[in-house]
Amino acid sequence: QLQLVESGGGLVQPGGSLRLSCAASGFTLNYYSIGWFRQAPGKEREGVSCISSSDGSNGSTYYADSVKGRFTISRDNAKNTVYLQMNSLKPEDTGVYYCKAVAWNGIATWGQGTQVTVSS
Repeated sequence: QLQLVESGGGLVQPGGSLRLSCAASGFTLNYYSIGWFRQAPGKEREGVSCISSSDGSNGSTYYADSVKGRFTISRDNAKNTVYLQMNSLKPEDTGVYYCKAVAWNGIATWGQGTQVTVSS
């Protein structure tokens, strides 16, 4: 079965950095568009960043205004993994971060999520 596993979350001080990973099994991420979403307690899930499918290039990227200039999304097709580098983290970045893969036919697969906490 198709599966996405997020990792790299944890507790970090304001201004610190984390690198999230989204590893795929059962399918090749090269053929999927990948999005990162987050959900803070009591709030709706929101889109953070996405990267288009790739035939060998890194693909086109998108960032929410709230994270633009601080976060960077990338993919490593050889490792079948997508990354989200998060710098200059703020307390409002706290939440559960989810990876989502969308196939050409629109079918989506979600990861289980990884907790990110930005606090002193």
